[in-house]
Amino acid sequence: TEVKQAYLMTTGAVANADFSVLDAHGHKVFTGTVGHTSRGAWNARYTAVYPITFSGVTAPGTYHIVVSGGASGSSPSFTVADAGALYGKAVADGVSFFQVQRDGPDVIKGALDRKPSHLNDASASVYAIPNFQEDSDVITDAKLTKIGGPVNVLGGWFDAGDYLKFTHTTAYGDVLLFASERALGAAAPSTLDNEAHFGERWLDQVWDQKTRTLYFQVGIGSGNDAGTFTGDHDIWRLPENDDHDTDPTNRYAAAHRPVFRANKPGGKISPNLVGRVSAAFALAAQVDADSNPAQAAREYQSAVSLYAQAETVNPPNPLLTALPNAFYPEATWHDDMELGATEIALAAQALGHDDLPYLTDAAKFAKGYLASETADTLNLYDTSALAHADLIRALAAGGNPTVAVTPATLIADLKRQLQSAATKATADPFHAGGDYNNFDVDSHTFGLMATEALYKEASRDASFDGFATQQRDWLFGANAWGTSFMVGEGSTYPQCMQHQVSNLAHSSAVGAVVNGPNDITQFDGGLGDFQDGMVICPADQKDAFAQFSTTTSEYVDDVRSWQAVEPALDMTGSAILGLSLQQSLSASVSTTYEAESATLAGGARVDVCPACSGDAKVRWVGNGGTVTFDRVSVPAAGVYRITVAYCQDSPARFTTVTVNGVAKTGLTLRSTGGFDTPGIRTFKAWLHAGTNTVSFGNPTDWAPDLDAITVSF
Repeated sequence: TEVKQAYLMTTGAVANADFSVLDAHGHKVFTGTVGHTSRGAWNARYTAVYPITFSGVTAPGTYHIVVSGGASGSSPSFTVADAGALYGKAVADGVSFFQVQRDGPDVIKGALDRKPSHLNDASASVYAIPNFQEDSDVITDAKLTKIGGPVNVLGGWFDAGDYLKFTHTTAYGDVLLFASERALGAAAPSTLDNEAHFGERWLDQVWDQKTRTLYFQVGIGSGNDAGTFTGDHDIWRLPENDDHDTDPTNRYAAAHRPVFRANKPGGKISPNLVGRVSAAFALAAQVDADSNPAQAAREYQSAVSLYAQAETVNPPNPLLTALPNAFYPEATWHDDMELGATEIALAAQALGHDDLPYLTDAAKFAKGYLASETADTLNLYDTSALAHADLIRALAAGGNPTVAVTPATLIADLKRQLQSAATKATADPFHAGGDYNNFDVDSHTFGLMATEALYKEASRDASFDGFATQQRDWLFGANAWGTSFMVGEGSTYPQCMQHQVSNLAHSSAVGAVVNGPNDITQFDGGLGDFQDGMVICPADQKDAFAQFSTTTSEYVDDVRSWQAVEPALDMTGSAILGLSLQQSLSASVSTTYEAESATLAGGARVDVCPACSGDAKVRWVGNGGTVTFDRVSVPAAGVYRITVAYCQDSPARFTTVTVNGVAKTGLTLRSTGGFDTPGIRTFKAWLHAGTNTVSFGNPTDWAPDLDAITVSF
């Protein structure tokens, strides 16, 4: 039912062009006229771009478009599918890329024949941060200086096409995986939970709670200027070969990779790292709160113990991300700390802990972000969109306490982020909202998809729906280069990624998202030579996309092209979140059950409540009084969100929760401001397919008055 649009790019003005949409059997299923007005020139060769609208094609299937009349041409094939099928496949594919990136003993063989790698990381040495040449990753020291160890940094994910491991990017990727799992609930692919916890286990290793030390990097990119040792980027090989590399020059690059710490034991830590790593732990606790409360408690403890080490008074400049900093030049930290505090607050709510200190902190950090850091949108370097949206939820669940920012202010900033990109897209020939003249356009664009879903859920404003569709289409092939930037999605996608495992397997890791088009100056001097060991790709060494370059942007699908086709955790994680949130939004169904229509027992009774849904609520819950919703119906077994609407005047009251006869961790519900003022609190529960019962009460004290529950899936 969406607007479906393709583009005809021509070398001159075109009139009277027609198009036909053909199915997989070559049958015409739709015809129309190409738009008469060009959206503008693309480059010196292609001076006109005309829209082709075919929204009338709604049946699932594979199609292609043929243009005739004033112009002629044929498009690549593309798929029309419902949201569950379209997004579900892409999300599952994205998770499979994270599986390819696994290091350590627990790799997944898969299509690329992965094998256990870097087992020596189980007993690694810690080194002092080395000195680098200015604006380079080349080290100037004769050797690295050992300061500690051994430490266990076994496992985790490779960051990109190389084999370095960064806490900064791993935490961001893990946050996105857990947030996606939380959003999808029962619709999440079966691999998502396991992969998110795989990343979280590595983060738990690099955060040493006993010594309060965080390790932030494994490996070095380049060697030193004297040539006495190499770095990861100097060798093209399969990762399983590294443990057995006996060349002393490769000692830091392969067999004995160095580890670097973010702080002295017990010292303060760069707040960007603290915020995102503690957020990953807290999101894990939220996901596990119902199914494994003991594990959730451990994850919560990891989050709060690390959070306490944040250096927010005198943060380092530059912020600590990677060695050298130019690999990931993070410039903001309030957004990360807002995210960390917010996710801890949500975890506290799920586990029955005090959330108010973290809500207060999160609002303070949000205010700091809004004051001076609003230059970016959701991507590796700016987590504010997810932080804002989750803070809105956390404040509502916490009874809307008075803090440094209001939900309206946070919603306005989400809209600001979208509006700036939507304005750009309006003028762009292909409706691109991202900046394809710079790094990370694909990550930013998937981030815009995520932000639109977060904003819509918070505001109920659907005015950016069309923009989100345009961004998805641009990423999957409706762009000047005619290629999808996510491997396996669409019929044309990267074939020659700068990704060692893919290259040496003569294949491409399905689900990987690459950088995408980039500033043309990044390609000054060409792509350079093929590195020893590289499989030449493309085999003919020709640039199939050269004709589509502009004076400012270029995309090259070549194994040497790190500027355009190196995949990474953050890019693919952004895709998983953007696609998951859009899937969740499009498939979201909720059913509300009124308390006054539930089964009441033990003295609980209906009372008038003009502000409540149905103008009524149930009082005298607790001290034997119970409310049982005994006709809660869901289509399939899985984890569902249950939002409790309640009224409470006292500071806080506790209610037990029993689902299908099994007692769950109860809820401590904060004051809503009065017994005639409803508030909400959301928790998750496993429900059976068909009819379920959900009961509330308190055997020894009063519980809050109940208005209704809403079950969402």
